[in-house]
Amino acid sequence: MSWGTELWDQFDNLEKHTQWGIDVLEKYIKFVKERTEIELSYAKQLRNLSKKYQPKKNSKEEEEYKYTSCKAFLSTLNEMNDYAGQHEVISENMTSQITVDLARFVQELKQERKSNFHDGRKAQQHMETCWKQLESSKRRFERDCKEADRAQQYFEKMDADINVTKADVEKARQQAQIRHQMAEDSKADYSSSLQKFNQEQHEYYHTHIPSIFQKIQEMEERRIVRIGESMKTYAEVDRQVIPIIGKCLDGIVKAAEAINQKSDSQLVIEAYKSGFEPPGDIEFEDYTQPMKRTVSDNSLSNSRGDGKPELKFGGKSKGKLWPFIKKNKLSLKLGATPEDFSNLPPEQRRKKLQQKVDELNKEIQKEMDQRDAITKMKDVYLKNPQMGDPASLDHKLTEVSQNIEKLRLEAQKFEAWLAEVEGRLPTRGEQARRQSGMYDGQGAPTTANSCAQDRESSPDGSYTEERSQENEVKVLATDFDDEFDDEEPLPAIGTCKALYTFEGQNEGTISVIEGEILYVIEEDKGDGWTRIRRNEDEEGYVPTSYVEVYLDKNAKGAKTYI
Repeated sequence: MSWGTELWDQFDNLEKHTQWGIDVLEKYIKFVKERTEIELSYAKQLRNLSKKYQPKKNSKEEEEYKYTSCKAFLSTLNEMNDYAGQHEVISENMTSQITVDLARFVQELKQERKSNFHDGRKAQQHMETCWKQLESSKRRFERDCKEADRAQQYFEKMDADINVTKADVEKARQQAQIRHQMAEDSKADYSSSLQKFNQEQHEYYHTHIPSIFQKIQEMEERRIVRIGESMKTYAEVDRQVIPIIGKCLDGIVKAAEAINQKSDSQLVIEAYKSGFEPPGDIEFEDYTQPMKRTVSDNSLSNSRGDGKPELKFGGKSKGKLWPFIKKNKLSLKLGATPEDFSNLPPEQRRKKLQQKVDELNKEIQKEMDQRDAITKMKDVYLKNPQMGDPASLDHKLTEVSQNIEKLRLEAQKFEAWLAEVEGRLPTRGEQARRQSGMYDGQGAPTTANSCAQDRESSPDGSYTEERSQENEVKVLATDFDDEFDDEEPLPAIGTCKALYTFEGQNEGTISVIEGEILYVIEEDKGDGWTRIRRNEDEEGYVPTSYVEVYLDKNAKGAKTYI
């Protein structure tokens, strides 16, 4: 089966068919190119989607990704990012292995097709030239034969006419001979042209055209094979990324299977646990005896050493404790968080302090590394003065050393607060024993429960007074203001030494100087504050972590642990 023998007379149709084949190939190239653009667009949209839902750095949203469900979602986002990368690979491979190669192949195909059909047209033109030459020699032979016949007839007519001279007859005879010779020459030329044309025609239809059409056939078959190979490559490019896409999907499944509801529940406990024990039972308050009321566990009074209940609903007590706490709460709402995180429940405070200590230790290590680097550079300068002046690094070295010392002092301060919190966090059994030891024989509450039981942790982690207590203060403060303005000062239950200087700027606090010795009149009730006295007129609260307390176990009002 050969186009040269079967389609020897279909030159124009073959030209149209091969052009159609190239158009089909270009159409397929355009299809693959649009597919690569779709893959790129899809990959870009997937990446944007993954980036959109990624947690923002240093934000509350980033803290939420400690839960296993959020970790699984983050893994899904990362896997989708890798999934998008595989679609980019599809686009790149299709472009390099199909689009670029086929585009180059099409250009080569066009050049080859142009060359083949140029040779075909050239052969056609040569045959047309040979045909014209044959026709010309044929017409000339025909004309010469006719001229020779007319000359012969004229000679015969002249020879038969007796009136014509012999010279005229001879002239007519010579003319007839010339015409016959010309006819013979034309005949020979026509015969030669005919033989040449037949030979050229035979070569054209049996050699040139079959050869040219065979080349065109091979070209067309290569085009067909190439488009088939490209379609296989098209499928293989997709098939190559299927295992990696499968791994991405397996990663999503694995992340989903790693979700642990119990672990997430435990994280919720760790995030919001206050460290407090539930409040104990509320004691019965007997109002049958005037001025001898048994104060409930949630009141504001502290038991006196002589067994007489002391009501502190206004006057000095109001100015010493509750307004200070309320003002502190207001300042917290305005963003002034205490340095020692005393506004937080114990467990949350411990976590914050631990986090702060870790951050300071990292900063200390960073400064120490910088100091070591400067020291090494100074040694290099000492050994090689031409590289630099060692004295120029002294100021920087001193500055780094001072920074390290400041950070160490800061870390020690937070470590002291942390040790205090960790040493004060009670177990459930200890809390029960404390509650059982808070009441004396007469049933009056001691100072140990005047603050700790009067508070509950609010949803935002700060302390809030119970609503009923606030109402009680508001109602009774007016009635008892005048009566308790001249109450006796609380007895000292021990002494304390100021470890750091503290400037009491809030109402209810007192300023102390490092090393100062003061009297303790009310121990820390779990809120991080100790009530102290300097003299008869100066008393207030200081952070417990700022003082070292020495309690007198025999003193009245001292807390006793069983």
